[in-house]
Amino acid sequence: MKTIFTLQRLGGLSALVCGATYLIGFAFLITHLAPMGYGTADIDTRAVVAFSAASPSIFIAWNTAIYIINALALAVLVAALAQRLSCAPPSCAAVTKGIGFIWAGLLLAAGMIANVAVEQAGELYRTDPEAAATLWHILHSVELGLGGGNEIVGGVWIACVSSAGWIRRCLGKRTACLGALTGASGILTLIPMIGDAAGAVFGLGAIAWFIAIGVALVFRHEAPTPQASMAVHTAQGSKP
Repeated sequence: MKTIFTLQRLGGLSALVCGATYLIGFAFLITHLAPMGYGTADIDTRAVVAFSAASPSIFIAWNTAIYIINALALAVLVAALAQRLSCAPPSCAAVTKGIGFIWAGLLLAAGMIANVAVEQAGELYRTDPEAAATLWHILHSVELGLGGGNEIVGGVWIACVSSAGWIRRCLGKRTACLGALTGASGILTLIPMIGDAAGAVFGLGAIAWFIAIGVALVFRHEAPTPQASMAVHTAQGSKP
């Protein structure tokens, strides 16, 4: 009997979860944190800490969604896409899988630090709001360094998956092209002058890419068989 919850389908559902966490992240950022300059160089740290201290559960829930839940779902997706890319050379699939797990680990660490920042700053805010703002700023900087403030590792992973999927025809061309553009914008967050704009493009592109990948894995979930992979390699090797 064919199992319903194959790794490909679980990976597809995980991709949709990743897309949903990005949507939640954008919605909360725009409606609550953007007025305080969150995510920019003009962030009002005192206002953010005051909001966090007044509503710690909301801030922790947001951090948990965009980092921890996203990271756990991403780990499943990485494994599913590694299986999907079995038609690619083993070295390519292995490198892509490794980069994906690194990204998931960085996001998980960033989320745990973000939640600790909320808790510790909230405790200190009761007696010393200024020190609480300083503490939160320091921990928030660590969070941004791990992945909240740049998308380099994620950009490299999405670009690698999309490139391999397009070359070996393991993913649809539109999905692969979208992933290549999204990955490139993530890598461009390395450049300070365009980092904010590139990060916004990456986030929006990642939502669309995750949804496209999720649909592909859930409804077209069959991974290439070893025979099909061998046929692809043989056909490509026979070309002049």
